Amino acid sequence: MSTRELTFAQAIREALDEELSRDPNIFVMGEDVGAWGGVFRTTEGLYEKYGPDRIIDTPLSEEGFIGLAVGAAITGMHPVAEIMFGDFITLVMDQLVNQAAKMRYMTGGQMQVPLTVRATMGGGRSSGAQHSQSWHAWFAHVPGLKVVVPSTPYYAKGLLKTALREPNPVIFFEDKVMYAKVKGPVPDEEYTIPFGKADVKRTGSDVTLIALSRMIHPTLAAAEMLEKEGIQAEVIDPRTLTPLDDETILNSVRKTGGAVVVDEGYQRFGVTAEIAALIAHGAFDYLDAPIERLGAMDVPIPFSPVLEFATIPDEEKIIAAVHRVLAGRRP
Repeated sequence: MSTRELTFAQAIREALDEELSRDPNIFVMGEDVGAWGGVFRTTEGLYEKYGPDRIIDTPLSEEGFIGLAVGAAITGMHPVAEIMFGDFITLVMDQLVNQAAKMRYMTGGQMQVPLTVRATMGGGRSSGAQHSQSWHAWFAHVPGLKVVVPSTPYYAKGLLKTALREPNPVIFFEDKVMYAKVKGPVPDEEYTIPFGKADVKRTGSDVTLIALSRMIHPTLAAAEMLEKEGIQAEVIDPRTLTPLDDETILNSVRKTGGAVVVDEGYQRFGVTAEIAALIAHGAFDYLDAPIERLGAMDVPIPFSPVLEFATIPDEEKIIAAVHRVLAGRRP
């Protein structure tokens, strides 16, 4: 299979382009997605190709255009609504949580809501406390919504194409630091990636590291450093939170006997807690040490780069967590 190297943003844009060409019911809407090409350049060139009827610049009103997107989806269209900074997804909780997520169930399947909401996540850009948060765990808590957290250009394209063929609402979180900085091979051929199927990024026998979105990259780097110490870490990327691939995670932990869960979202009541609970319930008898969790520090994310990076998991913190797991093994 032939490939090209794309950035994360280019992979998103290519998926949108291909799906807009495939399905005339798909359209993109959001702040500055049209003539400007999006603040992170993920829709660049699409306005010129598809026109203002399908690449729609909206007012600065997330409540308004997400409500419009839900209504359009109910009528049979498939809107792709972009939340420029994922922090402002807080403004559309009613539209997504109480409306989009519930319609299919409340109508006995007579009404579907094929809606894809793209939202950014993550810190590391000195954007301040209101532009650096990661709210993916909130939506994974809501039945009726599917939550996707890609970590590579290959995943981003394949999972977004799957979302745009999905009859249910999908919240697609993209870590904004990866748009330009993360590059990788993407096949020339058509492909999709199924929801609910984790990827084992690296095999190992001593400890399981579960990380998602941008956190997969420092986790893989930590695993390489640990290998120099003779520690073989298995690294798993869930790729989607709902559905979550329970079995791949549990089978790995049953093999290694130890687990570290890494996420950029806040640690308390978040993704790390849920995955740790899954492991405790499904692989408790195989654990040789307590599960370690690494999430964002439970403080508003600082503007100062020095303070901001102190709140986010990195290679050093991941390695230290692995050492705690190995030191805590039962004799």
